[in-house]
Amino acid sequence: QVQLVESGGGLVQPGGSLRLSCAASGSIFNFIVMGWYRQAPGKQREVVALISSGGTINYADSVKGRFTLSRDNAKNTVYLQMNSLKPEDTAVYYCNLQGTAYDYWGQGTQVTVSS
Repeated sequence: QVQLVESGGGLVQPGGSLRLSCAASGSIFNFIVMGWYRQAPGKQREVVALISSGGTINYADSVKGRFTLSRDNAKNTVYLQMNSLKPEDTAVYYCNLQGTAYDYWGQGTQVTVSS
């Protein structure tokens, strides 16, 4: 069983930055993608950024140029550096790990962008 532990959310002013971390405990075999989704109040959960096992990274159009996803293989951890944050980035951010036979989610971390 793999657990995903997220950290780094909080309250930030527009234009500010936050860095989210997601550490996967346990061994990860045959994972396909790992990354971040978010869900704003009253909206569906949407993908933010995902990294494949081969290292390919895909971003939602709404965050391109502002968010950067990175991975530390030795620590089984992914990071989401979020810069130039906007009020519309306010959401609960969820870490996700998908493999051939599993789909794990973190508990979510709140990001609020407000003055």
